[in-house]
Amino acid sequence: MTSRRRFLTQSVGAVAATYLLGSDALAQSSPLIHFDLHSHPGMFLTKGMGAPDVDAAWTKTITEMNKGGLTGAFFSLVADAPIIKPGDGKVDVTGSYKPGEAWKEYKRQLKVLIEFIGSSPVTLATKPSDLQAAQKNKKVAAYIGCEGGDFLEGKADRLDEMYSDGVRSIQLVHYHPNELGNLQTEPAQHDGLSASGKEVVKKMNKLGMVIDVAHAAESTVKAVVDITDSPIILSHSVLRIDESRPLAKRTLTPEHAKLIAKNGGVIGAWPSGYSTSFDDFMDNVKRLIDVVGVDHVGLGTDLDGNFKPVITSFLQLPQWAEAIKNKGFNNEEVQKITGNNAARILNKVLK
Repeated sequence: MTSRRRFLTQSVGAVAATYLLGSDALAQSSPLIHFDLHSHPGMFLTKGMGAPDVDAAWTKTITEMNKGGLTGAFFSLVADAPIIKPGDGKVDVTGSYKPGEAWKEYKRQLKVLIEFIGSSPVTLATKPSDLQAAQKNKKVAAYIGCEGGDFLEGKADRLDEMYSDGVRSIQLVHYHPNELGNLQTEPAQHDGLSASGKEVVKKMNKLGMVIDVAHAAESTVKAVVDITDSPIILSHSVLRIDESRPLAKRTLTPEHAKLIAKNGGVIGAWPSGYSTSFDDFMDNVKRLIDVVGVDHVGLGTDLDGNFKPVITSFLQLPQWAEAIKNKGFNNEEVQKITGNNAARILNKVLK
C-alpha cells in the first residue's frame, strides 16, 4: 500500500489553477447530483498499516468533496489490500490470506471507516432517500462499498452480516484471484462465475446490494448479466484505445461495455493514468457514451487510490460537468451522467 499512498501524495493538491477558478460558485449554484461510483477518501483503509497522515488526507478529501459539490459516493474498502503491492502502472499480488484473515481484515477496515464517517461532515447512507437528503442538506452521502469479494471467503451467507454492517455494494473481484470469478489481470480460474460467485450474485439481489463488476473478466461479467435480476455497475473503467498504455488490461472492449448497458447498468468513467490528460479522458468518455448510450455512463474517480489521475480533486466536479456539456450534451443528459444514472441504480437496487 506504500506505493498507492505515494500516488495520493503526488496527486492531491496538483489541480491546475484553471480547473479551480469559479468552482465554489458553480458548486453552490448547481442543481446537479454528483455521484462517485468508486472512491477511497484519504486511503482511509491504510490507517494502522504504517501509512502516514491518513487523518489529514481524509480531512482534505472530505472537505473537497463538500466544497466541490459531491452529493454521494461509494466509499470503498479494499478486500485484498494487505496482499497486493501497487507499482508503476501495475499491481502485484504478494500473497494470500490464511483462513479467517480476510474476514478479520474486513472488520478492521470497516471499523476505521465508520469511525471516520462518524467524526466528519458526511452521512452514512444505506437507502436511496439518503442521496436526496444529502442533496438538500449539502452533506455527502457515504455509501459503503467493498472492492473485491475476498472477505467472503466464498461464503454467501456472510453477506447478511455485511448488509447489517451497512455495506451496500460489493465489487466481486479485485487483483487477488478469489473464489468468485475471473479477473481482467490474471489467468482465468473459473467458468466465468464459480458456483460460489453465482450464490453471491443471487444473495446480493435478494438483500438489495449493488453488484460491481469492475476488474472482472468479460466472461465473468457475462455470467453475472445472465443471472442477476438487478442492474449492475462497472464502477471504474474506460474504453481500450491503446494496448501500450499503463492499465490497458483494466480497460474495456465495446462488447464488454455493452454487457453493462444490456443489463441496464452504469459504467463509471475512470480518470486514471490510462488517459494522457483530462481532455484525452473526456474524448474517451464521449466514445464510451457513443458505444453504450447516455443512460449508462457515470463517474468512478478511484480517488484517493488512483494511478496518475487526470481528475485529482473533487473540486474539479464543476469542470467535469462543464466538459460533458461541451461535448454536445444537453442539460438533461449532463444530469444523467453526473449523477442521475447512478441514482437510478440506487433506486432500483437498494431496499
